[in-house]
Amino acid sequence: MKKVIAAIVFSILFSGVVLAQKAAEVQTVVAAEEAFNKAVAKKGIKEGFLSAIDDDAIVFRPNAVSAKEFYTRIDKQPGNLSWVPKFGRISANGDLAFTAGPYIYQNSAADTDKVYGHYVSVWRTDANGKLKLLIDLGVQHPEPEQPEIIDLKDPTGKVLPPSKDPFLAKKLIMGTDDMFNHSLDISALATYKEFFSPEAHYYFPGFEPLIGTDKIMKFINNQAISISAKTSSVGRAASNDLAYSYGTAIIKKGGISSNYNYVRIWELDASHKWNILLEVFSAVEK
Repeated sequence: MKKVIAAIVFSILFSGVVLAQKAAEVQTVVAAEEAFNKAVAKKGIKEGFLSAIDDDAIVFRPNAVSAKEFYTRIDKQPGNLSWVPKFGRISANGDLAFTAGPYIYQNSAADTDKVYGHYVSVWRTDANGKLKLLIDLGVQHPEPEQPEIIDLKDPTGKVLPPSKDPFLAKKLIMGTDDMFNHSLDISALATYKEFFSPEAHYYFPGFEPLIGTDKIMKFINNQAISISAKTSSVGRAASNDLAYSYGTAIIKKGGISSNYNYVRIWELDASHKWNILLEVFSAVEK
């Protein structure tokens, strides 16, 4: 009887420890991003990426391909690539995260040889609980005129045990992304107004980042943009507070239609509604 009581007490205490587990901190993914940056500076672009990517990682060259296969087969890349995380989140469980920010690529010592843009990195933990790069995407734009505001926030949700049905969570995000894409066919402006977080970031090739729903909608309206998109894949954190999706899109802008890839970061708000926190489009060059 004493053994049974002791086992029950231990079970209750252990459950309390799990429930009281501290949520992850966004600095964890910032540190991973900075370590990745240092690896690229030290080893070069090819070896730096190979040291950081997940086995299932993808890059867009121009369409989604295995990052490991791509960087394994290419020659050593010239030039210097550096970036700074300015925008980022991590799930409460710490198993999914992203950062985004400005990058500079320079192929020679001349200042006129600099290429500017913004990157988006999606990270997830591997079997050992270490964050690895899962998705990498970037867009090029003119040199920024104003410094970017830092927006790095810790999660507000609770740490949760692993889902008994992880495929159900994935289906939910897939359905949400599909619904968003279907709504885009009807009205891009109305869809963005409904699904975008007030603090959303929007990255479009050739333009500096747009932050905030009002600025994004004004851009969509002024550029006369219409979008037809299709989901390729999605993922969601175990703590059900952060998710990603990516796919392909045909964007009509100023009467001209072009092919793009997209990546979206989704965040669950206080009312349990999924909102887009970041969307980035990358042109598919012919």
